[in-house]
This record gives sequence, C-alpha cells and structure tokens, in this order.
Amino acid sequence: MQRVRIGLTGLAFVFVLVLLAAVFTNPSEEAPITANTIERARTDSEPAEPSPAPAPKEPLAELGVAPGGSETNAIATAPEPEPTITPNPARVNEPVR
Repeated sequence: MQRVRIGLTGLAFVFVLVLLAAVFTNPSEEAPITANTIERARTDSEPAEPSPAPAPKEPLAELGVAPGGSETNAIATAPEPEPTITPNPARVNEPVR
C-alpha cells in the first residue's frame, strides 16, 4: 500500500508542477486576447457581403477512385487464370531430397 501512496503522491506532484509551469510561461508570442482586441477585430474585418462557399472537394474523385461499386466507374476485367503446373515426365520417379 505504501508503494501506491508514493506513486500517487509523485503523480500529483508532477501534475501540480506542470500546471504551475503552464501558468507562469507564455508559449506564444501573440498578444493576449482582451475585450478591446475582440471589438477591434470585429469592426476591422467585417466583410460587406458574404462570400460564396467554395464547392466541396471530393478527394476520391481527384484520385480517380469511385466509392461503392457503380458500373460507370468500374473497370471490367476478366480474372487472370491460375497458372497450371505440369510435371516433367522424366523426373516423375526421382526421389525427393
């Protein structure tokens, strides 16, 4: 039971240490977001007219692959025949090594 207590105490210590490091460090070089910056961004960047949405891309169509089994996109090919093995008559009675 003592090992479990020590393990959980260590885990809690690491968790608190990471939280403190996240609070006191600022990983980004951006200015913090405040109410003033949000209002300024709204007034500066509002478009006069909404732009039309771009047409959705179909990645499978770009690759030339069709989903499902539609007959228009399927390529009809005959299955390849299995190769047949014909024994050599001269080696039929030869012992296997």
